[in-house]
Amino acid sequence: MEPTPRAFLQDLLLAPSPSGYEQPVQRIVRDYLAGCADAVTTDAHGNVIGRKDGVGPTRVLLAGHCDQIGLIVQYIDAEGFVSVQPIGGWDPIQLIGARVTIWTAAGPLPGVMSRKPIHLLTEEERKVVPKMKDLWIDIGATDKADCESVVRIGDAITFELEVQELRNGRVASVAMDDKIGLWVVVEAFRRAVAAGPLPCPLFVVSTVQEEIGLRGAQTSAFGVDPHVAIAVDVTHATDCPTIDKKSEGEVSLGKGPVVYRGPNMNPHVVDRLLAAAKAGAIPVQLGASGRATPTDANVLQTTRSGVATGLVSVPNRYMHSAVETVALADADRAADLLAAFCRGLQGPIDWAP
Repeated sequence: MEPTPRAFLQDLLLAPSPSGYEQPVQRIVRDYLAGCADAVTTDAHGNVIGRKDGVGPTRVLLAGHCDQIGLIVQYIDAEGFVSVQPIGGWDPIQLIGARVTIWTAAGPLPGVMSRKPIHLLTEEERKVVPKMKDLWIDIGATDKADCESVVRIGDAITFELEVQELRNGRVASVAMDDKIGLWVVVEAFRRAVAAGPLPCPLFVVSTVQEEIGLRGAQTSAFGVDPHVAIAVDVTHATDCPTIDKKSEGEVSLGKGPVVYRGPNMNPHVVDRLLAAAKAGAIPVQLGASGRATPTDANVLQTTRSGVATGLVSVPNRYMHSAVETVALADADRAADLLAAFCRGLQGPIDWAP
């Protein structure tokens, strides 16, 4: 991965963006797109949309969601401990003992997610998976008034944001879901534009609020009204212990992006993606979903009178944890694949199955 795109990814990963609180990461996206788009706009929902004009009739949309799962301040007790609600889908076990950041009006505030020590748990408590209400955040406050002097109800919370380099081009971070996918679509847009005049108008959207119902993809796609759209998200890598390949498929880090097949994906889009991969000698893996996927592709497909939709995914280990792990080569190849796909859309195309 080249230095400038790699720095862009680092910036994305270190910017907080719980669903509904995506503004910091969207500022980074706007700045990056300003160098390659004809126009960059932000709609009322918060989606950031880049546009590059092209000569043909086919409007193409690339979508990656910028929001991450998070927490929100729900209650502050008399001793100054903070109770929370989830934003998005959480396994509470992931939170126990975690370093967290409360994103206050005055800036980031560190805290630790805590529960009763194991020594003090009853036998029954030890057998039960903890619920969110059984956990609290300790910021070191002396009492409620001290905590309320820096924290407000409704402040957003994330894990402490950190990027860790692993061996063989693997990287672990909070919010690879879906900032690695967001990186792919923005970088694919940049690469497609850099290669010369486009054969079609190309749009890229950093969508909001995917984690709470695919909301930003729905609103942004309605506004763009594309003929064809590709969503990029993460998918479960199954090359680690305890995951059943028979039920989840065979997906490995480092073997390329995953091109999905199934009813949520237009067969012509799939064929063109695979043809672009073959022509460019880009390794890809195949994935299957027999239902509407839990990604932006779900709502992109059913926008207005229907959109020819594809789904390309980056393999990701340990999803919805503080150590989501990807191979950077898979993201790089995904960006090349999407750029080639977009540049191959010459003239009018019949997307009807």
